[in-house]
Amino acid sequence: MNAMPAAHAAASFMIQGREVRLPVVVRDASSGAATYAVSAETARRLIPSAALEPVEVWPGRALCSIAVIDYRDNDLGDYHEVSIAFFVREKAAARGLPYVGALADFLRGRVATYIRHLPVDQAFTCEAGRTIWGFPKTVERITFSSEGARATCTLQMNGSHVLTLSVPRGGGRRLPDSVMTTYSLIDGVPHKTAFSSGGEEVGFHLGGAELSLGAHPIADELRSLGLPKRALMTMWMEHMHGSFDGAVPIG
Repeated sequence: MNAMPAAHAAASFMIQGREVRLPVVVRDASSGAATYAVSAETARRLIPSAALEPVEVWPGRALCSIAVIDYRDNDLGDYHEVSIAFFVREKAAARGLPYVGALADFLRGRVATYIRHLPVDQAFTCEAGRTIWGFPKTVERITFSSEGARATCTLQMNGSHVLTLSVPRGGGRRLPDSVMTTYSLIDGVPHKTAFSSGGEEVGFHLGGAELSLGAHPIADELRSLGLPKRALMTMWMEHMHGSFDGAVPIG
């Protein structure tokens, strides 16, 4: 991937001989996520950009999210994905009230993320994600089941079990579309991507997640953050939709 930052203002990209136009649209997907309070010091070491820092919701505690997504109708295909991300802000950004303001922004969906790992199970979306946004996608074995009262996703890499996450399904809420930001690195340069997302049949739970970790470096990385432990909250969206704009450099 040798694209310069300015190239990411392009309206389209050629991926494996196929044109991908921006914004990339997700028309239907199921998504589950568990959010954990973790060591801010460890999270800071795992964010490889001096321009970003983890958001602390109380002294020494940052937020890490593990999300599992079943994309059914997406411009990049139908595939499964696991996201491991930290909630972050730019170091130069204005700040509100310490801790209280950060927690309030998180609950309102106003806190950006830095995606640490983003395995998928299809090669096309892997190349598109890496080329267009600098997302750390790799092609791995992901199994996803969303039948009954819970959704369960298992990630395996290089023949090793990395993690299994199970979250409660179901919900009667509707989330209106909102615009959020995620950060990535393209050729070592921090970029931000604006994306919109909304959903139907949405449920929220205090705790509720079941996480098991295997014998893999990413599993060890999660252990260094203090996982597995009780999640602060879990969320399920039976029908998620959204769109992704291009990545732009920050600074």
